[in-house]
Amino acid sequence: MSRETAGRGKLYDSVLDTIGNTPCIRINQLAPSGVNVFVKAEYFNPAASVKDRLAVSIIEEAEKSGALKPGQTVVEATSGNTGIGLAMVCAAKGYPLVITMAESFSVERRKLMRFLGAQVVLTPKAEKGLGMYRKAQELADKNGWFFAQQFETAANALIHENTTANEILADFSDRSLDYWVTGYGTGGTVTGVARVLRDKSPDTKIILSEPANAQLVASGHVQQRTSEGSPDASHPAFEPHPIQGWTPDFIPLVLQEAIDKRFYDELLPVAGASGIEWSMKLARQEGIFTGVSGGATFAIAMQIAAEAKPGANILCMLPDTGERYLSSPLFESVAEVMSDDEIALSLSTPGYQMPST
Repeated sequence: MSRETAGRGKLYDSVLDTIGNTPCIRINQLAPSGVNVFVKAEYFNPAASVKDRLAVSIIEEAEKSGALKPGQTVVEATSGNTGIGLAMVCAAKGYPLVITMAESFSVERRKLMRFLGAQVVLTPKAEKGLGMYRKAQELADKNGWFFAQQFETAANALIHENTTANEILADFSDRSLDYWVTGYGTGGTVTGVARVLRDKSPDTKIILSEPANAQLVASGHVQQRTSEGSPDASHPAFEPHPIQGWTPDFIPLVLQEAIDKRFYDELLPVAGASGIEWSMKLARQEGIFTGVSGGATFAIAMQIAAEAKPGANILCMLPDTGERYLSSPLFESVAEVMSDDEIALSLSTPGYQMPST
């Protein structure tokens, strides 16, 4: 049968109305025989990451409470995806946006934010995530700007409780969800979704992951905080890692709820190299294009799948698209010039050859 589409049957008033309802997609080539592995592809959001949900929630909850005034500048510290989401939301709603970001994060992220109209203030790599956070706080305090505070705001987990979790339950309404696998950045996804799964799908095992060389949660070290809950120091277990968007150098307050209430059944480490390996496998064997964080989460899902009972259903979060990582180690092995095999293909017919061949 030929493919057909029927349209969505509705018109949208704003790009923001297209956030959410991302698909859960079956893994066909990589999943072990007899086990059902699915991925929730958050790059179907309009600005191509799970952080679109957080961004619209922060702004709309602040509008509702009066914390954000019409025309007020928004400022936030981000490794990229939250900033891109906020740039989209602020552009659609008419708010100026200033982003602070450590210089170590991929160049295409800052370009995307600037393309969407935001200003991006870089902070020194050596100061890590805490440095960009404190810079945002300084700018907010000096100028009277609205500080989005993705790492502390209640709007973070709330949007995942109200949207992501409900979507998952709806998509698995006709079958058990045996495992749900996620990493953490701010902690909003795991905290918000787990609130609902613990109540409405208590048999679902929640698997949380973090970088093998930055196991902040597994270390057991208590995060130092200010009286307002913001980080007061870098976490002693942190080391730089290649899984951009995951695990800043502090435990966010939003994640603390998941730790305190034990919203996960297993906590598993994953190496950055595994994230890169599985991201490439998803692209080349499933046609699914996700970043290092998605690859790292999928690596853990495959670890769970290898030990799961026959017929088990596993859902893995894929936070964003691979295009966020073009200048990162994810693409180091991808050549810009033709390989020997490609040159041979070019020479195998007489026309349209590049001069270098």
